Amino acid sequence: MLGQPISMLIPRVVGFKLSGEIPAGATATDVVLTITQMLREHGVVGKFVEFYGEGVAAVPLANRATIGNMSPEFGSTAAMFPIDEVTLEYLRLTGRTEEQVALVEAYAKEQGMWHDPSRELRFSEYLELDLSTVVPSISGPKRPQDRIELTDAKEQFRKDIHNYVEHVTDPATNGHADAASAASFPASDAPAHSADEEQDVKDRPRHVGGEEVVGRPSKPVSVSMPDGREFTLDHGAVSIASITSCTNTSNPNVMLAAGVLARNAVEKGLSQKPWVKTSIAPGSKVVTDYYEKSGLIEHLEKVGFYVVGYGCTTCIGNSGPLEEEISKTVQEEDLAVTSVLSGNRNFEGRINPDVKMNYLASPPLVVAYALAGTMDFDFENEPLGQDASGDDVYLRDIWPDPIEVQKIIDESIDTEMFTSKYDTVFDGDHRWQELNTPEGSTFAWDESSTYVRKAPYFDGMSLEASPVEDISGARVLLKLGDSVTTDHISPAGSFKSDTPAGRYLLENGVERKDFNSYGSRRGNHEVMIRGTFANIRIKNQLLDGVEGGFTRDFTQEGAPQAYVYDAAENYKEAGTPLVVLGGKEYGSGSSRDWAAKGTKLLGVRAVITESFERIHRSNLIGMGVLPLQFPEGETADTLGLTGFETFSISGITALNEGTIPKTVQVTAAAEDGSETTFDAVVRIDTPGEADYYRNGGILQYVLRQLVK
Repeated sequence: MLGQPISMLIPRVVGFKLSGEIPAGATATDVVLTITQMLREHGVVGKFVEFYGEGVAAVPLANRATIGNMSPEFGSTAAMFPIDEVTLEYLRLTGRTEEQVALVEAYAKEQGMWHDPSRELRFSEYLELDLSTVVPSISGPKRPQDRIELTDAKEQFRKDIHNYVEHVTDPATNGHADAASAASFPASDAPAHSADEEQDVKDRPRHVGGEEVVGRPSKPVSVSMPDGREFTLDHGAVSIASITSCTNTSNPNVMLAAGVLARNAVEKGLSQKPWVKTSIAPGSKVVTDYYEKSGLIEHLEKVGFYVVGYGCTTCIGNSGPLEEEISKTVQEEDLAVTSVLSGNRNFEGRINPDVKMNYLASPPLVVAYALAGTMDFDFENEPLGQDASGDDVYLRDIWPDPIEVQKIIDESIDTEMFTSKYDTVFDGDHRWQELNTPEGSTFAWDESSTYVRKAPYFDGMSLEASPVEDISGARVLLKLGDSVTTDHISPAGSFKSDTPAGRYLLENGVERKDFNSYGSRRGNHEVMIRGTFANIRIKNQLLDGVEGGFTRDFTQEGAPQAYVYDAAENYKEAGTPLVVLGGKEYGSGSSRDWAAKGTKLLGVRAVITESFERIHRSNLIGMGVLPLQFPEGETADTLGLTGFETFSISGITALNEGTIPKTVQVTAAAEDGSETTFDAVVRIDTPGEADYYRNGGILQYVLRQLVK
């Protein structure tokens, strides 16, 4: 980053041997969900996964990409396939020159990276999967490793629904790898595990089975829409069905399979249920090209699946709101409705605020669930509807023939599609080209922009760094538990009008429908500060039984509940520094820079936890926030800290003398005058990190170095 070096421990490498071929009826998504379950059961946190064996050659490149893209869901740092003829054919298909293809082949062979299935490679650990044993599956209702065979889906739903309507604690709680995956953007930022990290037992898949469930909770509610639609909503209703995720939607096999299923459904007279919000968001415009060339797009649209855009949508929380009447009914009646998507991540609170249960499925199954309209459905024994003759139509009657799908692929996809789209990928459309682009050597900030604003990182900065100062009179902004992720700290999804970020946009003339998401407004610090610690599932222990971005404001009489941002502004006005208290694995998840930036801009001077995730600890230092750990074996609770105390931290001034203190003294003064004192471990681990902290952060350090 910024020309600064990074280092990593050499990880263990898990060899995953593939044999056999994917059977008819199963898809790449089913393979992915099976592998995810196996790797979570084995435990690959902080490890690399490499696929090898005779079966590799039978896996098309698009399927390999689909598998590799699930690496955060496996818990691994990376998941890789070797280079072989399949790789070279894909390079040719996508318009690479023969010279480039030859270079890739020669380099891979020279480096020993070319796939030779006859070689038995040496790995740290081994796993194996016979692809012929894979069956149609889904995963859910809140973790990608909890695979359910499609034939068992209805019964498993009837068991799981009790956890969502009767307020029973779900035994399948998230572990470290879940936290890391949940916090990451799809296919963009890897989970931040270290090579010596162990997998949490909570990260393993649950084991389905047990007693048969006959009934289920039911709460049918009639809904009337302004356009005349009338229907009944109940627990388990599929409210969102989305073909999404950049890698799944770049896999022609599953995408065209969805199109064929839609065509077959239309020909049988089937349609999606009126309460299902449907969408397609491909990862590439090439998808639209082959949908149009094959003629399948019109059939997808007839069952509600229109292309809504390209890139991260439903799987990052950008589904957009449910229709107002549906959303109101779900909230008022406390219905446990569901989503089905072909994405990678289905964690609680991620997809849509109104949706409690989220399932991953292949693109054709996403269409099938839109036709069914409920998770309480047995595709084997229940009809999706009736044809013109009144005969029942089952999923097996419309399921795509893999031979036909391959024929459509061969006829609909060619090199010209890729070259024509990607030759002009940086040109943009007419709206991009018509944007006013000021000239000059420095960026022209637009004061009226709500997307890109000049952040205050360098405001008041001097050429020489000021001496490091101890911290006194600090208040606790949040007291948090274990496994607080970077997504808890800086969520990427949507937000409502009554939140600090929503109020800011409304005050600046942005209508609710144009809010977009935190992730899309990362260039505006005003939005991101207001979104820091604003995840709807975060639990601040300063408050009892409250979820969301709230805290106590000790600047006010009686320390009332307030939004984190509003309280931080009051503390800033009063000149009060802030600290955050946390548990184990604080900052787990992806290396989301705004989790550290937002913390700094809220006025937090130090974060005191039981342990830190590696990258977030480093990012805090990079923003000039002091990372401290409780003494070994101690926690905020064992020390009797409630978060109502006033904190002082002394001894960090040793940095001014060129040394890194091993500990600093922390004193917490309670409201009754009593004091708790302990020596906190300073987690500034290297001289380079000490330089960053002395300068107030890495940005200031680099800028001063450039000037000098």
